[in-house]
Amino acid sequence: MSETLEMTEEQILAQITSEVSENRVFLYMKGTKEQPMCGFSNQVVQILNHLGADYEARDILTDPRIRQVLSGWSDWPTIPQLFVDGKLVGGCDIVTEMFQEGELQKTLTPG
Repeated sequence: MSETLEMTEEQILAQITSEVSENRVFLYMKGTKEQPMCGFSNQVVQILNHLGADYEARDILTDPRIRQVLSGWSDWPTIPQLFVDGKLVGGCDIVTEMFQEGELQKTLTPG
């Protein structure tokens, strides 16, 4: 997905806000769900897959501006970033801790 290379930073921000609002669970990560490109992204993907979560994801490595715009918008410096119901849940450490405590399962359950 390198379509962002033709986009302005304002258009990238619009795409990010659209992705987060139109998908109940959305993950910004390094690599893809099928092929994570870092251990932290892989760990979050493994947790989400283990829980059977229905989620979409975007590879931030296709365009470095995605990470810059995303981190500026979310006020979170690291990747991956998991959003549920339009809100930032956190990165790998927070997602892992929530999973271990049973909180992530509750967060991912609709309603």
